[in-house]
Amino acid sequence: MAINKINHQDSQPLLSESTEELEATTHHTEVDTMTANERQKKLNSLPNIPILHLYSALPPQHPMRFLGLSAQVFFYYLGYGYLQELLFTLDGFKNTAWFLSCYQFFIYGILAFLQIGFSGLNQRKASYQSYFILASLTVATMGLSNYSVGYLNYPTQVMFKCCKLIPVLIGGIIIQKKTFNRFDVAAAFCMSIGLVFFTLADSKVRPNFNAYGVIIISLALVADAIIGNFQEKIMKTNHVSNVEIVFYSFMFGFFLILIGLLVTNSLFSSITFWNEHPIPTYGYGLCFSIFGYLGIDIVLTLIKEYGALICVTVTTCRKAITIILSFTLFSKPFVLEYLWSGLIVIVGIYLNVYSHNQAAFNAKIASFTNRLFGFRGATKPSTSGIPRILPV
Repeated sequence: MAINKINHQDSQPLLSESTEELEATTHHTEVDTMTANERQKKLNSLPNIPILHLYSALPPQHPMRFLGLSAQVFFYYLGYGYLQELLFTLDGFKNTAWFLSCYQFFIYGILAFLQIGFSGLNQRKASYQSYFILASLTVATMGLSNYSVGYLNYPTQVMFKCCKLIPVLIGGIIIQKKTFNRFDVAAAFCMSIGLVFFTLADSKVRPNFNAYGVIIISLALVADAIIGNFQEKIMKTNHVSNVEIVFYSFMFGFFLILIGLLVTNSLFSSITFWNEHPIPTYGYGLCFSIFGYLGIDIVLTLIKEYGALICVTVTTCRKAITIILSFTLFSKPFVLEYLWSGLIVIVGIYLNVYSHNQAAFNAKIASFTNRLFGFRGATKPSTSGIPRILPV
């Protein structure tokens, strides 16, 4: 089965999760079909549990493979979002937001170190200077994203994180003198309009609305947009694996945040606060970090095996459910402006994906139209240059 091959530019709008989506760090890599050797290597690294080997051996064409990956995306990232918002409901936790990022970076670094051990990688390929720069950008992206939750309505933060295309497009035009097609421009326009009205709705229903949160999450998006270009350069120049980038960027980032906490005299006060509430801080923070790390790997696998079109559908549905659960579980006022402004942002997301996957989209639309209206005599589009995508 041929799989969509997407590049850094294609993957940006759907995986700004990481931060959730580096949320994240590895989301901007160039991906291709998983080879037999890669699959076998992955199987060998799994624990000796028959059901895990049976599931991992399933080909991408098997429906259970797709359903399993999608279920994991929902499980990990819904858990990640719920725990992130739950942490900030603890009175006074907002003042320790940077300590949460420090703790999260440490857990990510430990998990990446364990994964390196299982993968048998033992040689660093990129320079420490490159990883220091990447770590600084990652700190800005994830640290500011966590920090913004203390000032923004969580659904508003999720909507902003969907719209990384906007700083990418502006930066490309101003700095690199790039040209973008009409679909990218229309996508950025839809995202901008949707964000404006979503934020206005938020300011109406929240008496304690703080514009400072909008500035923070906007800065996080700018850093996230820069990460993609720099990371792509590292990976293409040095042929670095995803897990190596994750390990060094998060461990260096951990030490950067730790130094910042010491300089601002916030480290010991944060530790004191966390020690007073160990379960809602250390406990929830550990689960939050593990869910985020595992989610990165699953999203990468989903892109690699099914392409951008399928992945953006899964992640967009996940974000929609995250927003619904946020309103349901955390008792927020709701107005219709949230609904239609969110739909405008979703239109922008799909316009951006369409601009880089027009062949796949057009083939799907033609196939659906033929089935819907019964055009038996219609000429089928040539599939020689069109990646096949599992119908869902």
